[in-house]
Amino acid sequence: MRSLPGVLGAAAPVHVAPMAGGPSTPALVSAAGRAGHLAQLAGGYLDADALAAQVAAVRSSGTGAFGVNLFVPAPVPIDDGVYEAYRAELEADAGRPLPPKHEDDDAWSDKVGLLLDDPVPVVSFTFGLPAASVVGEFRRRDVLTVQSVTSVPEARAAAERGVDVLLVQGEAAGGHSAVLDAAATPAPEPLQDLVRRVTAAVRLPVVAAGGLGTADAVRDQLDAGAAAVAVGTAVLRTDEAGTSATHRAALTDRAFDRTVVTRAFTGRPARSLANAFTRAHPDAPLGYPALHHLTRPIRSEAAAAGDPHRLHLWAGRGWRAATDGPVADALAALLP
Repeated sequence: MRSLPGVLGAAAPVHVAPMAGGPSTPALVSAAGRAGHLAQLAGGYLDADALAAQVAAVRSSGTGAFGVNLFVPAPVPIDDGVYEAYRAELEADAGRPLPPKHEDDDAWSDKVGLLLDDPVPVVSFTFGLPAASVVGEFRRRDVLTVQSVTSVPEARAAAERGVDVLLVQGEAAGGHSAVLDAAATPAPEPLQDLVRRVTAAVRLPVVAAGGLGTADAVRDQLDAGAAAVAVGTAVLRTDEAGTSATHRAALTDRAFDRTVVTRAFTGRPARSLANAFTRAHPDAPLGYPALHHLTRPIRSEAAAAGDPHRLHLWAGRGWRAATDGPVADALAALLP
């Protein structure tokens, strides 16, 4: 088993998780790296050219080790009739037409090709398991490979594909759940218990993630056997994050008092602050990425208009602990 800190080149055991859709900027990744924390760019929703530009920006900053996260194609089919029914429901609320059904693979092959041709230190995978041949090609280029998992069976399956590290995500995590089966939701199990079970079952280094907002919570995961932790919500309010002003404001608004796991925004389970949209569509269907594309105009308009009640307010259970200021300070406060 290789030493995780040694392979990653980051001394601090608190990493910054990739957050697709805007928060994970090159500035965030670079600032975290300069402070000794591994951080990853979020390749999800970017085309290969946009991802290449972000990689170049991080490299030009002088940051050492960093990573890129990719969404493995794991489509969740949705029946045409079910899609149209949900579209009609949302159009009635929005008062305007919304996009017809669209599916894609998030430019998977293009982005894999980019990162094989121009390797970065770390590549991680979410939503699905990459083919063993893909993992092998990255490892042959001395790229550390990381797979997000939410259970012991998923961890075993990832190990069989040959990855180097497991990112063990608990159910308290903000944003999308990394479950390989989108019809499932993680069991309400304390993260440290899940870490113990995974480390007992699979001999790979583990990074723990999900709802961590204090140094004591970080220490619990390290004591349970994790080599490091990864945080996302904890840095959403930092200066370098690309979090929208609307989302930032909601994270400190006492009107938002709980999180829920919802499919309403993207058709995959994700943890968000409860708002009018999640309350209006509690029984939203499964269907990714079709529903992600369907609701994107609603979410974009809400962010621009300062309307938090039609926006995906991704947040883990520890959102109250998130602070503003430099990301280096936020991460330093989490060191055990």
